[in-house]
Amino acid sequence: METKKSDAISQCCEADDLVGRKSGMLLWCLPTLAMFVGLTWDAARPWLWIPALFVMGIGCAVNARRCRRVHCYITGPIFLLGAIYMILAEGNMVLLRPNVFVLLVLGGAALACATELPFGRYVNRM
Repeated sequence: METKKSDAISQCCEADDLVGRKSGMLLWCLPTLAMFVGLTWDAARPWLWIPALFVMGIGCAVNARRCRRVHCYITGPIFLLGAIYMILAEGNMVLLRPNVFVLLVLGGAALACATELPFGRYVNRM
């Protein structure tokens, strides 16, 4: 019975999950591409990274609220804090090491996605 209940929750949540939709390309794939482009294009880096991180962070926050996707609870804050850090770096208030920054942000996001392996995709709504 527990398996059927878990399957029902998963199916219900999948309907609300933005990750599997076409909007997922706009919310996460294109911004991730912008992050990599910004690694080699110094002059455009803040113009690419700040909006990309905000888009991904807001997308994750909305997805966490809509369908309770496990990794979105972690990646949303990572991306939003990354955007704030980029704003501070652009204002010369903090040091920016682009390679380390991308490794931390995208590596942290990858680790957050890996949390779904032991915990499942969705937080139980009960």
